[in-house]
Amino acid sequence: MRVLIAAMLVSMSRLPTYGSDISTTEAGRIQEAATVLKEIHGVPDKDIPQDLWDRAECVIVVPGLKKAAFVIGGEYGKGLMSCRHNGEWGAPVFMQVGKGSWGLQIGAQSIDLVLLVMNASGMEKMLRNKVTLGAEASIAGGPVGRDARAATDVQMKAEILSYSRTQGLFAGVNLSGGVVRPDVDDNTDLYGPKVTASDVVMGTTITAPPSTAAFMTALGRK
Repeated sequence: MRVLIAAMLVSMSRLPTYGSDISTTEAGRIQEAATVLKEIHGVPDKDIPQDLWDRAECVIVVPGLKKAAFVIGGEYGKGLMSCRHNGEWGAPVFMQVGKGSWGLQIGAQSIDLVLLVMNASGMEKMLRNKVTLGAEASIAGGPVGRDARAATDVQMKAEILSYSRTQGLFAGVNLSGGVVRPDVDDNTDLYGPKVTASDVVMGTTITAPPSTAAFMTALGRK
């Protein structure tokens, strides 16, 4: 009996303590993503239409995506993705979004980005090593407001609907050519080295770590 109890204690000590190793930066990103959703949902006339939100398989929120340009431009940011299981939002994973550009451009700004993944095919593509938006996954700027009936045929058929918020303005945005991928290092901090983003998103046994509570609450539009 003593041997059995000792073995159980050792086994329990090896279980990952989810969220215990996240950095201050990662914790801040979780809170910022939650704040973005709360602020967007707080203005219904400028929000993501409820029926599109209800149909989405996943949502990706990237707070403060950095857009900078001096001849060679680029956009880069990190955020969180959660997908639905049986109608409920599941444990989130960290994601990266990047996009490069070339042209005569000078300037810099910070953008809050929200992506709605509208079907299972789009969700599976998000979990690859990387996916190029527009080439490997169809994307369109999403409609804004209470009613999604104003959406065009292109928007309604897209795997991903994209939105951006800059200086308080919330609107659809074209992210064709952007690259999305799971953030392996940050996800290791959140779930441990043996758990992949696919394990979290496609599984049903992993619960959201306490450190992500604010984001999970914001997903419920509360």
